Amino acid sequence: MRETKYWTWHMAAGVVIFLLLGLHMLVMHLGGWTHLFAPFGGEAVSRDNSLFRDGKLFFTATYILLLGVALYHGLYGLRTILFELTLKPAAEKAVTFILLVGGLGLFGLGTWAAIVVHAAAAAARG
Repeated sequence: MRETKYWTWHMAAGVVIFLLLGLHMLVMHLGGWTHLFAPFGGEAVSRDNSLFRDGKLFFTATYILLLGVALYHGLYGLRTILFELTLKPAAEKAVTFILLVGGLGLFGLGTWAAIVVHAAAAAARG
């Protein structure tokens, strides 16, 4: 029952990744055509347009959410693959611990980076 709950979260994370990456593709890679969140014209990845988006709390929150669901989805998938090797229970616990600590560390680093960039962009806008 417990594994079913984690597998359900794994599938839900995949749906959220699909939606957030769709938004990312629309804004970043089609931004030159759509001009969504690119008020300064030109390329969506220009410095001014990037600072504009980074200064918005919505984008900072979606970056952090995307990071969290992508890490969960990827690391849970890796854990599942490794468990199919029929490891001993002690090895399974070690794998789970390593992936959990590594994932939390990467999430912390990515969250910190997103917040720092948001603060820098907000300061640059004045």
